[in-house]
Amino acid sequence: MENTGVWKSTYSAQCTSEESNRLSQSCRLQRTDYEGQAKKLLELMENTDVIIVAGGDGTLQEVITGVLRRADEATFSKIPIGFIPLGQTSSLSHTLFAESGNKVQRITDATLAVVKGETIPLDVLQIKGEKEQPVFALTGLRWGSFRDAGVTVSKYWYLGPLKTKAAHFFSTLKEWPQTHQASISYTGPTERPPSGAEETPPRPSLYRRILRRLASYWAQPQDAVSREGSPEVWKEVQLSTLELSITTRNSQLDLTSKEDFMNICMEPNTVSKGDFITVGSKKVRDPRLRADGTECLRASRCTLLLPEGTGGSFSIDSEEYEAMPVEVKLLPRKLQFFCDPRKREEMLQGAAQ
Repeated sequence: MENTGVWKSTYSAQCTSEESNRLSQSCRLQRTDYEGQAKKLLELMENTDVIIVAGGDGTLQEVITGVLRRADEATFSKIPIGFIPLGQTSSLSHTLFAESGNKVQRITDATLAVVKGETIPLDVLQIKGEKEQPVFALTGLRWGSFRDAGVTVSKYWYLGPLKTKAAHFFSTLKEWPQTHQASISYTGPTERPPSGAEETPPRPSLYRRILRRLASYWAQPQDAVSREGSPEVWKEVQLSTLELSITTRNSQLDLTSKEDFMNICMEPNTVSKGDFITVGSKKVRDPRLRADGTECLRASRCTLLLPEGTGGSFSIDSEEYEAMPVEVKLLPRKLQFFCDPRKREEMLQGAAQ
C-alpha cells in the first residue's frame, strides 16, 4: 500500500478564515507506514469533528472499516469524511468530484469540497466471513476471471501499452471457459424512509410508557406475531459465472431513490476469448462495465456460499482478500462524505429529469 495520510481535525472545515482565527485549532496529521495502520488508528481515535483521508481505495477502505468497527460507531460514523484522491485507484472520485483528466485539478477540487462543507450520504457494504471480523466497502466485492486477469497486468509492464491486453490474453490460455460455481441467497430491496425519519423520536411520557408495557404484557401471542409484520423473503440462486460482483450504487448515486439496495451481477460464462480480452481491458479502467448478457439482482442482504476447496481471492474495494463464504449486508447512507457542490447539483438535476 502506498504511503498516505489520514488527518484528524478538531475544528470544522466549514468555518471561515476569520472564524478560524478566533478558534483554538488542533489538527493532527498521521502518515501511515504499513498496511492496517489506518484501520487501527481509526479504531482508537478520540473525538473529532472531521476526518480527511489522502490516499487511494485501499487506505479509504481501512479508514471506514476502522470507523465502523468502533463500539461507538453509531455516533462516530456521523463525522463527515473528506477524501483527497492520491492513490493508484480512487474509485470514489467519479462520485464526489467533477470529471477531470488533470490529477492536480482533482486534488484541488477535493480540497475545496472540504472547505465548502457540502456532503452527500454514501452506502456501505458490511462483508463478514465465518470467523473474521467484518470489513466494510464503499464500492464492493469482485470475484472471478476479469478480476484475476486485472491484478496480473503489472507483471507485463515491459509490454507498455499492450500490457493490459496481454494479461487477459495469457489468462485465456488456461482452462476455458473459466467458470466460477457458487450459491447465493438474498433478500430484496428495502424501502427508503423519508428524510429525517431516522432521527430518534422524543421519549414518550412515563404514563404512556406504563400503558404500553401493560398492553404488551396482556396481549395475546397472535397479536405479537401480527405486530412483527411479514417475514423477509429469501431467494436462492445457483451460480455458474465468469465473474460475480456485489456492489453499492455509489458510482451512480441516486439521492431521490425510494428504495435502498445493492447490485449482485453475474457475468455469463459464454463470453468468447476475444470478448474477454476486449471487455476485460476496458474493465481495468472502468470496473463498472459488464459483459453482454450479464444478469443483475437487487438485494439488501445476501449470503455467498462457495464449494468446498474453492481457492482464489476476492477484491474488496481494490484490496485482495482470501475467497471464502461471506455474508454481505447493505448499510444504506451510512457515511457522510464531502463532495463538490456542482456534483451534488448534477445528481439532483439528473434525478429530476
